[in-house]
Amino acid sequence: MNLRKVTAASAAVLALSLTATACGSEDKDSDAGSSAGDKKITVGIKYDQPGLGLKTPDGSFTGFDVDVATYVAKELGYAEGDIVFKETKSADRETALERGDVDFIAATYSITDERKEKVDFAGPYLLAHQDLLIRADDTVAKGEDLNGKKLCSVTGSTSAQNVKTKFAPDAQLRQVGTYSECLTGLQSGAVDALTTDDSILAGYASQDQYKGKFKLAGLELSNENYGIGVKKGNTEMLNKINAALEKMVSDKAWDEAVKANFGPANYENEAAPQIGNIVK
Repeated sequence: MNLRKVTAASAAVLALSLTATACGSEDKDSDAGSSAGDKKITVGIKYDQPGLGLKTPDGSFTGFDVDVATYVAKELGYAEGDIVFKETKSADRETALERGDVDFIAATYSITDERKEKVDFAGPYLLAHQDLLIRADDTVAKGEDLNGKKLCSVTGSTSAQNVKTKFAPDAQLRQVGTYSECLTGLQSGAVDALTTDDSILAGYASQDQYKGKFKLAGLELSNENYGIGVKKGNTEMLNKINAALEKMVSDKAWDEAVKANFGPANYENEAAPQIGNIVK
């Protein structure tokens, strides 16, 4: 927060009073989640995931994660205009929270034991499954079919390593910065498959420029429990976000967000998960 400077003409008593008040306000503003007129909350999202987190050409943001983050921020006391969305790529999520670059992250952030060592997770708020996006005229019946194939995913994602470890150790892995780069490679033939969560893949497959070109393989290679990441040890923030997620489900706003963002792709989502229930 930028504090107003007191003019030289102000009386000494008034100056001291304003300074004390300003210091008190600054201390309060350091705690994310409290409400104040011109305070902002910074939320990490993805910018290139249609249906989940997408920055549109006009500068607005759409997607299920965006809707969830907006609902949560409002429950924390922030108006929609006080939410600052910040691009947070998969490889940067833990660091962004540790440095305080963002207050929380809603960015297709799968809850894993390894990640829980560095950050705390509210939720889960969505259960997705790892799948493959392939060209419309290709067929992949099982994970093992990827041996010898060129597989693309993003740096920092657990999806590609999951395929290499459990199904296709001889897959040729290509890791890039964004899923959009994988889509370009899949379209050109530079890679044979893109792997990540089915929710993300469904968003891409439903885009106008890709309709009829790609399809989901229809494999459930893993369970992905999406959580909201917060800085390690921030229990107050964690509890507030969990309460907001529970309210979002109970008042049907969760169902409305699912329909609005995944409905066009005919994505068959799982029911809203219970807070703290991690499906292995």
